Amino acid sequence: MSDAFDIAARGVSKSFGGRKVLDGVRLDVRRGEFFSLLGPSGCGKSTLLRVFAGFERPDEGDVELAGRDMRDVPPQRRDCNMVFQNYALFPHLDVAGNVGFGLERPDPARVAECLSLVNLSGSERRSVSTLSGGEQQRVAIARALAPRPRVLLLDEPLGALDLQLRKGLREELRRLQRSLGLTFLMVTHDQEEALACSDRLAVMNQGRLEQVGTPREIYEGPASRFVAGFVGAANFLDEGMVRPEKIRVGDEGLPALVEDVLYQGAVVHAVLRAGERRIVAEGIFDVRPGQRVHVSWRPEDVRTFPR
Repeated sequence: MSDAFDIAARGVSKSFGGRKVLDGVRLDVRRGEFFSLLGPSGCGKSTLLRVFAGFERPDEGDVELAGRDMRDVPPQRRDCNMVFQNYALFPHLDVAGNVGFGLERPDPARVAECLSLVNLSGSERRSVSTLSGGEQQRVAIARALAPRPRVLLLDEPLGALDLQLRKGLREELRRLQRSLGLTFLMVTHDQEEALACSDRLAVMNQGRLEQVGTPREIYEGPASRFVAGFVGAANFLDEGMVRPEKIRVGDEGLPALVEDVLYQGAVVHAVLRAGERRIVAEGIFDVRPGQRVHVSWRPEDVRTFPR
């Protein structure tokens, strides 16, 4: 494997009870990259993460971390740590005890350093039961960072938090990854989260990788109808797919009836009916339900897929 890659899957397959959850997955994650596995529930993304962590053994194929074959390497001897959705903190230990749990010997300076990284300086003696959900996840991240792993694996790390906390913590995750230069591999079903955090991402469907690319490549150039429909909103027309923000609402184009309007602050989300076509448009325009308008789009904004 090239020294530029920290994580690799080489034809990884895995089945449970006769159901194939991973189907010949091939993937390379570059050193120092924030990479996300995005897909619906049951697509295999968490299973792939657990294979990298060593919690699951592939039926076929191999995984590599930092150029080493991990076939017979147990989880505790892999140069990676995992952050879970449910925090997995030890309730009988205080914050310092949790953060320092994975260290070979007590190191208060390293614990303090990691708490500083996640903006929890001075919290060493607090009980984890007194922390908010966002604070508990910060402690879990600090604990994972304490042994200085080469790779951080994150399994839906923000899934248990409310919307505002998620938005704030995902910005902190991105800042942390950039400042440390570590390789982050995150599993999420939240498309906005994946697009906002990732250098690159893979969209998974039924145990396979549908597409790998940058957030812009995935959103603006989806390789399949599935990717187009899962990552962002999409209008599927006879000509192909058009994103809602590319739909023009005005006095030219197809006659359309405004069926519904959702005001979203920065943009207006409108559902329109043009003959048999249901079209969603997003942008800055002033329309109301029942209004008759016209809709249009540029040919270059249409994305087509192989049949």
